[in-house]
Amino acid sequence: QVQLVESGGDSVQAGGSLSLSCANSDPRLRWACRAWFRQAPGKEREAVAGITSSGRTAYAESVKGRFTISQDAAENTLKLQMDSVKPEDTAMYFCAARGGYCAPDTLLTHDRYAFWGQGTQVTVSS
Repeated sequence: QVQLVESGGDSVQAGGSLSLSCANSDPRLRWACRAWFRQAPGKEREAVAGITSSGRTAYAESVKGRFTISQDAAENTLKLQMDSVKPEDTAMYFCAARGGYCAPDTLLTHDRYAFWGQGTQVTVSS
């Protein structure tokens, strides 16, 4: 069974930085698309950023210019660099992945992803 495991969540002050990672249980697996989503208490899950296997990216407007999604080819891990964080970034962050064909305009579409991690908590204090 494929597992995605997130790490790097922490408590940080507003204006600070944090780096999240997402590893495959089987590093040999290759994905067409991977993405980060987040969910704050009482709110729906929302897209943060996505990336195709070829490196095309997409970002939610709320994080553009502050967050950077990337993938480490050697370790086959997904990363999210979070800079200039704000209290409204507080949420549980989930990584997601899917195989097959990945249309770049579906990178941030929640229901296109078949595999999900358990999440890592990010808390930003003012």
